[in-house]
This record gives sequence, structure tokens and C-alpha cells, in this order.
Amino acid sequence: MAKRTDTQTNLPSREEVVSFITQAQGKVGKREIAHQFNIKGNDRIWLKQILKDLEIEGVVDRRGKTMHKAGQLPPMVLADITKRDRDGELIAVPTEWDEEEHGSVPTIIIVSPRKPRPGMPVAGVGDRALLRVDPLKPGDIHRYSGRVTKIIAKKQAQVLGIFRAMPEGGRLIPVDKKSRDQELQIKPGDEGEAQDGDLIAVSIVKHGRFGLPTAKVKERLGSVKSEKAVSLIAIFAHNIPNEFPKAVLDEAATAKPATLDGREDWRTLPLVTIDPPDAKDHDDAVHAVPDEDPNNPGGFIVTVAIADVSAYVRPGSAMDGQAQERGNSVYFPDRVVPMLPERISNDLCSLRPREDRPALAVRMVIGPDGRKIRHSFHRVMMRSAEKLSYQQAQAAIDGRADEVTTPILDTILKPLWAAYGLVKKARDIREPLFLDLPERKIVLKPDGTVDRVYVPERLEAHKLIEEFMILANVAAAEALEQAQSDLIYRVHDEPSLEKMRSLSEVLASIGVKIPGQGPIRPELFNRILRSVDGSEHQLFINEVVLRSQSQAEYAAENYGHFGLNLKRYAHFTSPIRRYADLIVHRALVSSLKFGKDGLPAGTTRAELIEISAKISAAERRAMAAERETIDRLIAHFLADRIGATFHGQISGVSKAGLFIKLNETGADGFVPAATIGNDYYRYDEVTHSMRGEDTGETYRLGDKVEVKLVEAAPVAGALRFELLTKGRFTGKTGGGRKGAKRPARRAKAAEASARFPTRVKVKWRGRA
Repeated sequence: MAKRTDTQTNLPSREEVVSFITQAQGKVGKREIAHQFNIKGNDRIWLKQILKDLEIEGVVDRRGKTMHKAGQLPPMVLADITKRDRDGELIAVPTEWDEEEHGSVPTIIIVSPRKPRPGMPVAGVGDRALLRVDPLKPGDIHRYSGRVTKIIAKKQAQVLGIFRAMPEGGRLIPVDKKSRDQELQIKPGDEGEAQDGDLIAVSIVKHGRFGLPTAKVKERLGSVKSEKAVSLIAIFAHNIPNEFPKAVLDEAATAKPATLDGREDWRTLPLVTIDPPDAKDHDDAVHAVPDEDPNNPGGFIVTVAIADVSAYVRPGSAMDGQAQERGNSVYFPDRVVPMLPERISNDLCSLRPREDRPALAVRMVIGPDGRKIRHSFHRVMMRSAEKLSYQQAQAAIDGRADEVTTPILDTILKPLWAAYGLVKKARDIREPLFLDLPERKIVLKPDGTVDRVYVPERLEAHKLIEEFMILANVAAAEALEQAQSDLIYRVHDEPSLEKMRSLSEVLASIGVKIPGQGPIRPELFNRILRSVDGSEHQLFINEVVLRSQSQAEYAAENYGHFGLNLKRYAHFTSPIRRYADLIVHRALVSSLKFGKDGLPAGTTRAELIEISAKISAAERRAMAAERETIDRLIAHFLADRIGATFHGQISGVSKAGLFIKLNETGADGFVPAATIGNDYYRYDEVTHSMRGEDTGETYRLGDKVEVKLVEAAPVAGALRFELLTKGRFTGKTGGGRKGAKRPARRAKAAEASARFPTRVKVKWRGRA
């Protein structure tokens, strides 16, 4: 712990530092603290150690270079307004909050000015808004008060739920878990053709300060027993825009193909696209050739061309507003909710073979050691030489070329693989985080029901495209920094010290230790993963390491990408499906004087900060919707297998019971504590286990088990299991409960467990 010396009498106390972090308005980092207390020279080393101590002790939280008191909201927060209290006051919750680290989600009571100024934002239930918050006194029902500074997204026009018929009219039970207790009243005559148990969409007719809101059925979507309705549940539950306004469609319909005017003519360069076999939009193409420069013997020139979406989606247009609201495309097994209209994404911007398409391209010179020597950006007109699937390209390299790949094998594909061989060397030296987690895919039948769940093969062709895209993304960030342009970075913070302590406990339970000293780097986790490679714990530890990571996000401030082990990184390669990439394209167009389609003059850093917050939230929304849809589909798939037995692994342990991940499908389910064995089981937080008081029978995180499916709730995406495997016997714990008390306690626990569905909460840490 950092201590003050005799020469440091003017330095602030720890309490003063914490007080400043707690009370300061706006960004607080080491620079702001040093300025506040006039800390200079070598005393900054003392300050750095003090801040590290405070973080280790859990007193403050850090994100990148900013920090705030642990468990406390920053002064400005993005929040969702979820309901009104009994007094009619609006209540909000932060969009981002880690319950694992900080406990229950804090509530914010919205303070409305007595005399609103003209033009002030007026918020309502369902809105997402930027709030300026202040902590309230301890003991208050709500932890914060907040004032709306800007409304980010208005409440949805329609609500999705299950219709429950009543003698007069009916009620709607929202499928959104956060709104399950906020029923809507449907008056007689407003139920349309809805039948009890139907999935319906309604519009809110009246939403007063008191009483149940009333609604009218707008659409009957069918029975909730149909898998075809599953993705609709997620779309409506997460308020994902899935229909384009007429103004957006009109803009797309009248868009004219870009011309060569002002662009370099690259139509003779044999770029190729390599995508999944069912891809409809192709936004990246690649090419590689040996470098003929005598100063770079054995090197390559790698070219990555990306669809020039900025040529069609102009700042301030209807398409731009809709794209920013959506943030990204959302992918479900049965449909895609695109960020841009099909006319743009699948036609004008899709790099189809033998058709002229506008692109932003980066030409990168790669040395024989695989490192990028230099790069240059170009605004071009290109013409893809061929459209390939990953499997098709890989088969050609493996000696199974077809009629499409045979003519381009030696001239295009082999140079690509040779260049990738070099890039892979540099990647291995850089040593990003190497997680080996199978990505399960769901295949649907023509009627929308689940056919099978499988793990697709991971090919070198996938890795080739990934590495070339990473190179291009780094080049984009470097080019914009060199031009002194603001941009939106893709950032990924290192794991928090709290998560590192939790990971250490899990690893210690299987005899693996984390070095106590030294910086946290990706290679530390890679050593851990290598130590369990090939063991029974391999998959489990990969998942535990994934959960220990921070969540990747977008930010106007750069604090690097921990997982990729890169100092600067920006998303540039997928502007058809990610709004962040479109912003980076516009920044390049502006900075490199490529035309009129760049960022609007006067775009401020504050605007980019706001956009970053919005699209980060949209990405998390998409991930949650995709994950919940998979859960619901698999629950549908297994619903007719009640009583069947499965093999799995304990993926989580809590006081409530055990979370189980099935080997066959990757599905998550729950075993309530009250149903385990014939003992009273206590949760041990240190060893992540449940242990019987009398028998000492223990179930530990990572244990392989056999379970029986007892109940499936497709709408909730929940599965409940009965444990068939005996636990480890480690001896009696001693000091057990009196036998007379246990039956009553177990009966109470069993009653609580009957409040099914309960589902595992897996917090995935985001895409790279």
C-alpha cells in the first residue's frame, strides 16, 4: 500500500482523494486528481499507487482512464425509464450495471422542474435518456435522483405479450421480463381476434399517472407454442426497430449507383469476397500479392476493400437517423433485422462479383515477420473477381478445388494464404487472448421448428479473414490518429481486480494458481488456458475466463483493446451492419479529403461520446435478443423430451441452486437447491460449491453431471433439471442444523423453487 513520506506533507489523504472522485462532476482520472491537489513530478508515482490500492480494495471502479466510487453511478448516466411509482413519479434504472460486482440495480427517481423551459425534453415510461444524477440520503427508497438532459430513444409504439382472456376484455402479460408485473388492460371490443394464450402486439391507448394502462390489440401473431414467434418476442421485448419508416425506404429506393467520379479505378484488381455460404450482403473483399520491393524481401502487399456505405447514407438523412437508432444488424436463426434497407445492404453496397461497386480500401505492406510496415487508404471503384464461401476457399487450398476456385487458386488464393501465414506469426508474437469456445448454430426446418444444433468447423479461411480485418481496423485507427481526427474506438478494458479475485478462487478449486504479481496481460490468461488444454476442465475454464473479461464497447476515448492486445483499434470493416464503422468511414473521408460524404463540419467530441453510448447499448440489446432467442428455441426443441436424461457441466453455483450447461446443445438450465439430494446444502462462495451439512456431499463449479429434464418453459427460454449424479464426499461439515428444523426449511425452499421459470444469467462479454 502506498504510504506518505516526510517529504510528502502536502499530499492529500486517501479520504480526500475518494471524496473528490465521489463528488466531482464529469470525467475524473489521474490527470484531474493531480490538477485538483497540485500533485507534480515524482509525487505522481505516489498518486498512481494510491489509486491502484483503492481499486484493489474495491473502493473505486475504473473504466479506461476514468474512475468513480465503487458501486456508485457516474454524474452522467444512460438510463431506461421503466415505470411510475405510486405517486406517479417516473423511475429509471441505469442501462449498464454489473449486479455480480455491485449488487442490486439502483433506482433513480426523475425530478421534473416545476416550470419547464420551452424545448426541455419531456420523458415517459419506456424512454431511454441521459440523466444527470445525484445520490440521495441513505435509507431513501431510491438511491439517486436524476434530471433528464436528453432523450435518446422514445418509448415503443407497440407492446408484445401474452393475451389472457377475462369475462370482460382481457389482460396483456408483457413478455419482457423487466415488465412482467406491468400488465395492460384490454377493454371489451379491443381484443380483436386474440384468443387466450395468444402472442399479440398492442398499442397503448391510455397511459395515465394512476391505474393500469389500457391497450388495444393491433396484431395477433399466433400461438406462443410456435417457434416462428420466438424471434418476434425478442424483437419486441428489446424494442428493436424492425420496420423501416416510409421516408427511409423512399431514400433507399431513389438512391443512384455511385460513379467513378473522384475515385481511383481499381476494377482490374482481382479482389474476392469470402463469406458464409448463405450471406446476402458482402461488405469486405481481400487481395494479396508478394511485395516486389527489394527492401522488403519475402513481404506481401495485402489489400482490404470495404463497401463505401458513406456514399449512400448521408449524415442527417432519414436512413442515417434510422441506422443510428438501430446501431447494428441483429441476427436470428429465422431472420435478420438489418441496420440498412435491403436496397442498400444487399444491392448497392454489396460487393457482388463482376459488378462495379464503390469502396474504401486500405493497402498494407507486410514484412516477412508479419508486421505491418505501412499502409495507405484509397477511395475506389472496384469489381469483385469472385464470391466464395469459407468452405469453398478452404477446400481449394486443401486440394479440392472446384470449377470456380480452380482458375484463381494459384493467382489469388495461394497468395492470400501465404500472406496470412506471415500475419499469423505476428499475431502469435503479439499473443492476443486465445479462447477456445465452440459456437453452436441452430438449423431450422422449413416450418420454423428446430432441426438440429451443431458446432460448425473452425477453418483457416475464417481466421484469414479475421486477421486481415483486424489489420485493416488497426490501420483505420492509426490513420485517423495521425490526422488528429476524433473517432469512435472499439475498446476493451482489462478485467477488474474483483473479477480477477473471483477467477483466482475458481482456478484454486481445481489446483491452478494465478501469479500474484505483475501486470494483467492476455498472455497470463493464455498460460492458464494452456495449463488445462486437453483436460476435463478445458471447456469450463475457457468459459470462466471469458466471464472474467470486461465487456467490449465503443468510446470516443481510447484505452486500448485488451483481448486483442492492441493499443488502438477501431471498427472499419462492416459498415453495412455496424454504425460505428460508418462513423469511421466518414472520419476517413473527411480527414483524407476523399469527398463530401465525411463527418459534418463541426462534429464535436461530445457528439461522438453520445453516439458511442447509444450504439454500445444497441449492441448489448442485440446480443441479449439473440441469446434469449436461442434459449427459447432450444427450450421449444427440448419441450417434448421431458423426462429425458442429459450430460452436462455445472456452469454456475448460487444460494438458489446449480446452473447446468448441457453438452449436447449448450443449453442452460437450473437445479433448485431444494431438490438436491436428501441433505441441507449450503453455498460456499469461496469454493463455488454446494455442500451438504450432514453428509459433506459437494457439488462444485465445473463438475460433470447427469440431469433429467423436469420442466421446459419455451416463452421464458428456461429449463429445470433434476440432478441424477452423486456429489463428491469430502466429509461432514460439523455444526449442522437440528434435524427438526431442516424439513420446514426444505419445504419453504421447495415452495420458492416452484416459482418457475428460473434461468441462468450468463453475461457474455461482447464481440471483438
